[in-house]
Amino acid sequence: MATIPRHKLLTPLLFLLFICLFFNLSLSFLDGEPPVKRSGGGEKEDEVTKFQSLERPSRDCDLALGEWVFDRSYPLYEESCPFLSSQLSCRRNGRPDSDYEKWRWKPRRCSIPRFNALDFLERIRMKRVMLVGDSIMRSQWESLVCLVEAVIPVDRKLVSSNGPCAAFHALDYEASIEFSWAPLLVELREEGEKKRILHLDSIEENAKYWRGVDVLMFDSAHWWTHTGKWSSWDLFMEEGRLFKDLNPMVAYEKGLTTWAKWVNMNLDPRRTRVMFRSASARHNRENGWQCYKVEEPLVYLGYSPQAPGQLTVLREALNKMSFPVYLIDVAKMSALRRDGHPSVYTSRAELGSDCSHWCLPGVPDSWNEMLYFLLL
Repeated sequence: MATIPRHKLLTPLLFLLFICLFFNLSLSFLDGEPPVKRSGGGEKEDEVTKFQSLERPSRDCDLALGEWVFDRSYPLYEESCPFLSSQLSCRRNGRPDSDYEKWRWKPRRCSIPRFNALDFLERIRMKRVMLVGDSIMRSQWESLVCLVEAVIPVDRKLVSSNGPCAAFHALDYEASIEFSWAPLLVELREEGEKKRILHLDSIEENAKYWRGVDVLMFDSAHWWTHTGKWSSWDLFMEEGRLFKDLNPMVAYEKGLTTWAKWVNMNLDPRRTRVMFRSASARHNRENGWQCYKVEEPLVYLGYSPQAPGQLTVLREALNKMSFPVYLIDVAKMSALRRDGHPSVYTSRAELGSDCSHWCLPGVPDSWNEMLYFLLL
């Protein structure tokens, strides 16, 4: 057989090398943009980009848009998880159906990997993960704890508390999954004459618990819309001035601005990942009975619920920040899940039908799969 001259072999090899190099450069170019704009430049920004890029989905993966897919391999943990509060354990409270536990969120242009407890624990080894916010964020914390606790021996896990915070400790991983109660982020204090005063420009009493945390996820929206007898405050205070009347969305914007300033000034993006989960949908029409006996989500294509006003305010606040914060927008996906609420199957059924919180296992598990995806 005739031998092929070396110079004739070299040309196709060089061409193949060029194709591989071009493919790698193309993948780098298609990597996702930062969730919000950044300022500054130079070596520090390069370090921040390197730290953040590993946790960000690609540009064509919008976690907010997709559909719920029925998956019989779900839920990812049992309703008997000992860390579930009685209020959200819908089957324990008599709910007869269980299909609401078996829906998996699938974004349109990508797939969220199934939650892997052991891998998640490895990724947070020697780290602190903290969820900050209201009772719906607390339910997400319960969900996350239940997603991981079954793979940890009984004598190697424990729960501790410190003021408004609770922490689940995975001792062998030197890791903690924590919750910090701060539904308004800024400070709400009861002062003279038992008046509840919301300090729109004060946050340190809450924020002192967030220091030194490696992964922070925030939510704050629902409490800002409570009015009348459901309002959480009597008066506002800003720059030492007391006043009563203020548009709720203006107050929300002021509170978020205070939070954003604290994050910009006190956190290092090379050290801490920050995410903000938007408000989930409430199905409270007709005095909270809109979700009663609903057993299936809305799955038809083209359904586009109106974006809540809080989401618009939140986006504007995040876009003004220098610190890179990833927005986890769950507004549309949760609007489809009228079937996922406790309704009357709650430990507080005497208060009526609960169409704001979520059954566990259920919708918050998908938010935690998003969190897992962002840490890959």
